[in-house]
Amino acid sequence: MKEIRSFTHVQYLWDDATAASFGGDEVALLIYRSNLLGADLRLTNYGGGNTSCKIQMPDPLTGKETEVMFVKGSGGDLGTLKKIGLSVLYMDRLNGLKSRYRGIGHEDEMVELFNHCIFDLQSKAPSIDTALHAFLPFRHIDHLHPDAAIAVAAAKDGKRITEEIFNGNLGWVDWQRPGFDLGLKLRACLDAHPGIRGIMLGSHGLFTWGDSAHLSYVNTLEVIEQCADYIEKNTGKSRPVFGGMKINSLPPGERKERAAALMPVLRGYVSTKTPMIGHFSDAASVLEFINARDLEKLAPMGTSCPDHFLRTKISPLILPLSATDELKDISALQEKLSPAFDTYRIMYKEYYEQYKHADSPPMRDPNPVVMLYPGVGMFTFAMDKATARIASEFYVNAIQVMKGAEAISSYTSLPRQEAFDIEYWLLEEAKLKRMPKPRPLTGRVALITGSAGGIGKAIAKKMAQEGAVVMLNDNDKARLEIATEEFREQFGKDGFESGLLDVTVPGSIQKIFQQTVIAFGGVDILVNCAGISISKTMEEHTESDWDKLYAVLVKGQFFMTQKAIEIMRKQNMGADIINIVSKNALVSGPNNAAYGSAKAAQLHLSRLNAAELGKDHIRVNVVNPDAVINDSKIWEGEWAAGRAKAYGISVEELPAYYARRTLLNEMILPEDVANACFAFVGGLLNKSTGNLLNVDGGVAAAFPR
Repeated sequence: MKEIRSFTHVQYLWDDATAASFGGDEVALLIYRSNLLGADLRLTNYGGGNTSCKIQMPDPLTGKETEVMFVKGSGGDLGTLKKIGLSVLYMDRLNGLKSRYRGIGHEDEMVELFNHCIFDLQSKAPSIDTALHAFLPFRHIDHLHPDAAIAVAAAKDGKRITEEIFNGNLGWVDWQRPGFDLGLKLRACLDAHPGIRGIMLGSHGLFTWGDSAHLSYVNTLEVIEQCADYIEKNTGKSRPVFGGMKINSLPPGERKERAAALMPVLRGYVSTKTPMIGHFSDAASVLEFINARDLEKLAPMGTSCPDHFLRTKISPLILPLSATDELKDISALQEKLSPAFDTYRIMYKEYYEQYKHADSPPMRDPNPVVMLYPGVGMFTFAMDKATARIASEFYVNAIQVMKGAEAISSYTSLPRQEAFDIEYWLLEEAKLKRMPKPRPLTGRVALITGSAGGIGKAIAKKMAQEGAVVMLNDNDKARLEIATEEFREQFGKDGFESGLLDVTVPGSIQKIFQQTVIAFGGVDILVNCAGISISKTMEEHTESDWDKLYAVLVKGQFFMTQKAIEIMRKQNMGADIINIVSKNALVSGPNNAAYGSAKAAQLHLSRLNAAELGKDHIRVNVVNPDAVINDSKIWEGEWAAGRAKAYGISVEELPAYYARRTLLNEMILPEDVANACFAFVGGLLNKSTGNLLNVDGGVAAAFPR
């Protein structure tokens, strides 16, 4: 019978049948346990914590059985951990490093020596926490950053509270930066207190263990449950949470509206060094904190856990705005925000100058990562969406830590020097330098209309492949659902958002831009690609045909551009607008009066926009494709029949006909148009606007003149 365990504050996810399916494979059980622990953000954050197991394996050099440790490697994540993310090391060699250790002043050189202990040469690089697992003599070990445990660890009298909760069954080691020496201290704590079930690391986290993967898992949950239960019983007992509420939150709809109005402005302020992507959260835990009387006291203190701190910076910026301030007057808004950002940057520079060492890396971006808007929510910004989202998750954990610590005692953060030494750790700097070079569109937000198929989808894919985050959209719900699943599989949940858009409906335009801004912080690239086509003789054209074409092609382009520039001007970062027009804007042909004239209007509207928006560094350019048939809704039904009729050929003959009439004798694919769009936005043409680029295989009649 399956074991039933009841927990209130954590989730018991272990399934005996699943565990049995691994056939006693300790490494598979380690990965299973790790994934379960990483699935609950209350237990540990993305990329945070590590787990291990020790087993006997044949030494490939001698064939003799030797003890080997599998431990989460550098840069991995417990929730998504696979075997390739583990470091595999000889235990005898790791223990032998104790004789090579020259003291706490030589911590970093020990990480290099871990490489000489590697058992499996294909395994992940060892992390700084390797020694912490190696020197504890248990088969399975969990090191996590649970909110409840860190709340105890970050409390002013956390050591006493740990003793009170666990009656001496949990050890305590004061705060120390992770490394070889901390591993030795963990072992010393165990030796001094044999029989303990785990160790609390001051301001940092928790170590727990067991003789099997399951026993370790249960022990970990039970320890965290006890911490959480103690905090719950004491919350609100001596004083209100965070000192009580100072203001009330706005209703959800108003919070979203204000966030959408403000995020492009904030994005401009934090993108002075490099373009940033945003994330917004108005979760209940966030609102409880930012609306509280103690916000001004606690927020400047910063976080305690090093993992929280690395993601969220020394402290957040509390925005000098009330929940009822007018946000439409950008000049007035900037008058309030500019001094706040200037003050934050000065604070950060002074922090760097005061605590830096002779060998510290150069000062990094002085802009805040986390911004708090009382009554509305929290904004986080980073170089990509995943990092911005994760920073938000980490700060939510930090809020929970502050809440718990304040409930049972008083919250303490890392001393500023310790915080600096973590942020500017040379090993952390080396890790940053090993990261892949950003792609050309990293940090940029692209909205391509009609991007669920054909040319639009090809452009959206190209932008995403080159690093942009993309707002996928279409007026065809079924088609959009298919494209959304395709993008999710190819680019992951943080690479794009999707939503319905009808460019002829003002409310739909407003909604898609709000969704884009809430998701990513703004818009840098607008590609007007949505289109329809009708091919009829003059006498066959109806007023309805005319109105449909001009509504989608001309008015749609105009109103999408109008809304985009409102956001782009708020950002003040420069931007790109590309209009997908047609060779028909330049070439006169039969049965094409409404479509061709609408395309001509699109082309000249692009020139007019370029002339008007140059002062804002908003570039407006045109791509003119021709006869892009693959995956195109335009070529379904009457349009293809109309063009075939105009040329006196069958529909089946159209692709070959269009290819033959080009100078290059080539068919034009959606990807060809996407490449032309990237040419405009990829960085090499930043001083070009008002241009037209034909992608038609060479149609002499369409040469601009």
